[in-house]
Amino acid sequence: MSTQHLSEQEIIRRQKLAELKRLGIDPYPAPLYPVNTSSAYIKENFKGEENKEQFADVCIAGRIMSVRDMGKANFAVLQDGAGKIQLYIKQDDICPGEDKSMYQAVWKKLVDIGDIIGIKGYVFTTKTGETSIHVQEFVMLTKSLRPLPIVKEKDGEAFDEVTDPEFRYRQRYADLVVNPGVKETFIKRTKMMNAIREFLNERGALEVDTPVLQSIPGGAAARPFSTHHNALDVPMYMRIANELYLKRLIVGGFEWVYEFSRNFRNEGMDRTHNPEFTVLEFYVAYKDYIWMMETTEQLLEKTALATNGMAKVMVGETEVDFKAPYKRITMYDSIKEFTGFDISEMDEAAIRNVCQQLSIHADSKWGKGKLIDEIFGSKCEGNYIQPTFITDYPVEMSPLTKKHRSKPGLVERFELICNGKEIANAYSELNDPLEQRERFEEQTQLMERGDDEAMFIDHDFLRALEYGMPPTSGIGFGIDRIAMLLTNQHSIQDVLFFPMMRPESFE
Repeated sequence: MSTQHLSEQEIIRRQKLAELKRLGIDPYPAPLYPVNTSSAYIKENFKGEENKEQFADVCIAGRIMSVRDMGKANFAVLQDGAGKIQLYIKQDDICPGEDKSMYQAVWKKLVDIGDIIGIKGYVFTTKTGETSIHVQEFVMLTKSLRPLPIVKEKDGEAFDEVTDPEFRYRQRYADLVVNPGVKETFIKRTKMMNAIREFLNERGALEVDTPVLQSIPGGAAARPFSTHHNALDVPMYMRIANELYLKRLIVGGFEWVYEFSRNFRNEGMDRTHNPEFTVLEFYVAYKDYIWMMETTEQLLEKTALATNGMAKVMVGETEVDFKAPYKRITMYDSIKEFTGFDISEMDEAAIRNVCQQLSIHADSKWGKGKLIDEIFGSKCEGNYIQPTFITDYPVEMSPLTKKHRSKPGLVERFELICNGKEIANAYSELNDPLEQRERFEEQTQLMERGDDEAMFIDHDFLRALEYGMPPTSGIGFGIDRIAMLLTNQHSIQDVLFFPMMRPESFE
């Protein structure tokens, strides 16, 4: 980067970098540094005179977040991976001899907020009662060449946080440094995923991996990202779902498999959609969608407890309770409740007319299933704030689902809606290979009508079904959306480290 594109502060920091090197100080030394504790451990365990010997020789490393110059002594705040702690730096300790020039040159003039340093010293309590480290030695570990955004604090609380989403999502690395609450969100996300894994592993499920690059983008109704495999000279697709591969494993004899799947859908972006997202899918032989509802309730209740210590969470200003059991209502009953129309016996033309009466856009390319989905999404879905199972979907909406055992025209499927959005989708899986072929062919007809979300025919999956797949229930959870609920974030971008953004120009 040429200096003409640098800010004044960036130019000054590069000059300081050069001066450090001139003084023989390596601003980027070898990475090994003998850290023996953390800021959080010190603040939680230091008891003053009672155990000061235990903290007489501490060594930590982190980023300088603020400095208060008091002449021959300075106070600074150092932030490590566990939190923040105050440092007390005195020139006579850093430079015990007559020559104080190194202290004056380095600490006073060449160290900046954002620099990463290592320090050794002992812990004490200041006159104001703050646990601090009296620094006896410090070393530059990384010179920061770009200034951090300034966050103002008072009494340890930030009152001028950096909130610009363009900055926060594009420069997540800096966002994590200056907004400590962001880090807590992602720690909770990991706790959430660990709790889910523990739940499944305890019950004998096997975690597996399936292909991300696929020749057929199957398992969902969505527009795929396409690419090209040069060695094979064939088109390939980023997976939109891992469902069909997991069901192949059920065919092969595994009775309960799961995968945290990174999926890709070439669709729009909003506060609940990102083109790259994480889904948990699992499939269990000899179970049905009723069993799956009960299991889902148990899993989410345990996950909420493990993440937040309670089943109830705040989502904005609303309390959402993940304690089982959850309300259940059929899709047709939901549509009747919120629109007044009973569409259960209507054909495509009649449902299209209902859309018109409800002022819902009904594209000519859409079939009956897509029209029903549009009515539910526009008029019903947003009303379900507490976890609610929407059950018994029309067969046209569910090409991979077993027909309902007692209700003609429906399938054994549910979606779990919470805070007005789907967070899980489950079926009693269709395992009749001949019927599955017919359903795929119906999807092909929709594709020919111009529906770019219709499913491809996966001939290898059909071949697998012909070997015989036992009765199976499967489910997919939107991990990012569940993370939003359990961390009280209003946007999916706030629970993704690096959400999709328009490419940035550096010219």
